[in-house]
Amino acid sequence: MREYLKFYIDGEWVDPAQPGTFDVINPATEEVAGTVAAGSAADVDRAVAAARKAFDTWSVTPVAERIALLENIAVEYEKRMADLGAALTEEMGAPKELAGGFQVGLGAGHLGTAIEVLKGFTFEEEQGGSLVAKEPIGVCGLITPWNWPLNQIAVKVFPALATGCTMVLKPSERSPFNAQIFAEILEAAGVPAGVFNLVQGDGPNVGVPLSSHPDVDMISFTGSTRAGVDIAKNAAAGVKRVTQELGGKGPNVILDDDAFADNVSAGVVTMMLNSGQTCSAPSRMLVPAERMEEAIGIAKAAAATVTIGDPNGDFAIGPVVAKSQYDKIQELIQQGIDDGATLVAGGLGLPEGLTKGFYVQPTVFADVKNDMRIAREEIFGPVLVILGYDSVDHAVEIANDTEYGLAAFVAGTDLDAARAVARRIRAGSVAINSAFDFCAPFGGYKKSGNGREWGEFGFSDYLEIKGILGYTPASDSE
Repeated sequence: MREYLKFYIDGEWVDPAQPGTFDVINPATEEVAGTVAAGSAADVDRAVAAARKAFDTWSVTPVAERIALLENIAVEYEKRMADLGAALTEEMGAPKELAGGFQVGLGAGHLGTAIEVLKGFTFEEEQGGSLVAKEPIGVCGLITPWNWPLNQIAVKVFPALATGCTMVLKPSERSPFNAQIFAEILEAAGVPAGVFNLVQGDGPNVGVPLSSHPDVDMISFTGSTRAGVDIAKNAAAGVKRVTQELGGKGPNVILDDDAFADNVSAGVVTMMLNSGQTCSAPSRMLVPAERMEEAIGIAKAAAATVTIGDPNGDFAIGPVVAKSQYDKIQELIQQGIDDGATLVAGGLGLPEGLTKGFYVQPTVFADVKNDMRIAREEIFGPVLVILGYDSVDHAVEIANDTEYGLAAFVAGTDLDAARAVARRIRAGSVAINSAFDFCAPFGGYKKSGNGREWGEFGFSDYLEIKGILGYTPASDSE
């Protein structure tokens, strides 16, 4: 049983301003895995004041010192990778190989990328007779989700540190353990007091006070579109910058070529990763209508290879994070059946042999129409929908017929054809043949958010742009 009963504020582990805790449920066992202190507006006030005080010094710290600190963090992060992985398995049910591998590795990858970007980043340049300066925006409120927690903490905290900002982190109350360990890593690395602060708790008691706080200059939020709208409203009175990475319903366009079978199979397996709890998941597979029956056979076979069970065992996927998430997914599976989609694999109820835990069968629907609820809503579980297209133009039309625009995928052997489709899809990230790149920008069009994270692009939202006119007199520039 884990107990995390203190917050990290102003370089110290402190008691919450008022008593209160919440339990974290292990989704594999449905039992309490730990108890965490629940914060309040008073804790947010204290953390923001510490960040505001620290900003005066940290914002003017030389770049070389910031690089050295990030490199220290990398050393400490490596020491705690096993601890981080174990925490993720326990609190969100991620299989141990995924948790200790890709989940934890994403945080390390973003840290290494931030270091390399900072080494070559230009904070000042002359244009005409003016100096254009990029300066840290100030105190940042960082609100992160439960599904890929270290990834989302990393793409916010490390660019904020690199650019000279100070911050208050509020992680999801569903996966808070890893954030506590993360704070311990930053403490061990020597992050100056007040530069990084951690307050645990829920949205109403911590998220709202943080997003509406008058001394917070910027909010970076990752989560649902509904919550993102509320956060933007809370922040509006302070005219603070708000960047958001929200929901998605990613199209995966499978081109009609010799790699069709392999690409359909890979699309099914990729969709199931992390129990489908990925905002950028390829959740809408688009295949040539004339090959739908072929796709059904391939998808059924692929889904059968996705093993599910105890995340401490040797299984591909574990449970979804919570009972409420399980119930929502079950409702949408039933909706797909009621709407007449073809159930290819999986379906309602627990997988065979499992009697407890929030496990959802790897599920595939085919013959789906894009106006069906399962094609339009973000299910956030291991549920794939397959739609048919009549032509490439039709595929692009279906791909773009969504309120979301976070991520999309194109798979095919003809790279020029895949590039042409990728250019036409309205999404912030389009992966050709499952490409992955820490340096590529990540963020959404439409209701999938605004702003960009990852790589050099992730620095921009933490910087203000100042123009100093007359910096170079005309006589000096001739």
